[in-house]
Amino acid sequence: MIILWTDGLICALILSILALGFALRGKEHLQRPLNTIANNSVGMVSLMVLVFFVLIGLLDSVHFKQQGASNEIISALDYWATPLRTQGEKTYSAPFATHLFSKEMMTQADGSTQWGYPRLQFGGQHLSNDSDKLADILQKAAVGFAQGAAIFLLLYFIKVQGARFKVQGKKSGFHLLPFTFYPVPTTLLILITLSCILIHLSGYYHVLGTDKVGEDVFYQAVKSIRTGLIIGTLTTLIMLPMAIIFGILAGFFRGWVDDVIQYFYTTLNSIPSVLLIAASILMVQVYMANHEADFTSVVVRSDTRLLFLCLILGVTSWTGLCRLLRAETLKLREMEYVQAAYALGVKQHTILLRHILPNVMHIVLISVVLDFSSLVLAEAVLSYINIGVDPTTFSWGNMINGARLEMAREPIVWWSLTAAFVFMFALVLAANLFADTVQDAFDPRRGTQ
Repeated sequence: MIILWTDGLICALILSILALGFALRGKEHLQRPLNTIANNSVGMVSLMVLVFFVLIGLLDSVHFKQQGASNEIISALDYWATPLRTQGEKTYSAPFATHLFSKEMMTQADGSTQWGYPRLQFGGQHLSNDSDKLADILQKAAVGFAQGAAIFLLLYFIKVQGARFKVQGKKSGFHLLPFTFYPVPTTLLILITLSCILIHLSGYYHVLGTDKVGEDVFYQAVKSIRTGLIIGTLTTLIMLPMAIIFGILAGFFRGWVDDVIQYFYTTLNSIPSVLLIAASILMVQVYMANHEADFTSVVVRSDTRLLFLCLILGVTSWTGLCRLLRAETLKLREMEYVQAAYALGVKQHTILLRHILPNVMHIVLISVVLDFSSLVLAEAVLSYINIGVDPTTFSWGNMINGARLEMAREPIVWWSLTAAFVFMFALVLAANLFADTVQDAFDPRRGTQ
């Protein structure tokens, strides 16, 4: 098993979240906002979509060396999607197509040549006649739907059984709860069945077509999920310590401490972030070029550049949250309970940890979920101007960057851009809706209305 830098950070993040959840369990002041989130249908549906994306990202974060001549580093998702990864075509092909998108000179069996659309090497090869394609697609989609429905019913049966065992006073008999399509189970059914349909169809067709070099676009879009999640989560974790420490210290101590911190983040804000990111990425590229022995694998090189991009984005994006925390701390330090703690001789570091920090955490939590979606979009913009992730890394930004010239073709090659847009739209929309739910739940001013 191979552990990349980003894989290790993801594992550390998961362990930290589990430890934090264990430490905060049973806290009464968290029950109200958590119950508010649990009772919000939009918030729970968006959370389920986010969890679905996270599970795909985690599956793509388990890396190991493939045994064989290539000795290539692949992930568990790559191993599972080996047909999509290896069965490429020559060039563009439309979704569910059986022939290439562009005409070529074809050599016939009798040696003659003909100008036409060559047959794909893998997509739709099981069809003997193209007229049967629609019926075959519908049949295989029905099989995938049946598989997804069976998985959903199995999960529902397990849930019902668990609920039945919790019911007290039931002496005998099997009690089946009435089956009702609420928003959350309906979303789960849609996600499972849609995934099973796409997985089953992808074994026979390129469901979202292929790109210029013949790679499956559906595989690229799914692989890009991990990149978007890493950019959104690791960058947030990098910016949080600086924003929390500097923001609270500036607002609590004021005076020369406040002046120094304000001067620091004001100076950092005066530097165009795009230029700073571009300069940092170029420095990383020069370092890797001068130390090629340390970056022999393409996967290691792209992972290192992705990690440095997270570091750079984290360093340049903490100032906004720092200003919010400074303003909130300036207000909190004048509150009666803080003044009472001063009067009783409580030490300053105790006041910071017990009175200031817990009362600004709602701002931190709201900012984290709001910044996640903006960072995912930032990666797409940076990759579009070639200062984002490595070109060999699967990301929605690289897909959009590669699709910009395809839009000038006649006819238009639209599926690469559409696939990147749909996947990124789903993730960002779910993150924004969940952020609104978290903001409504944890904002103390809303809770008192």
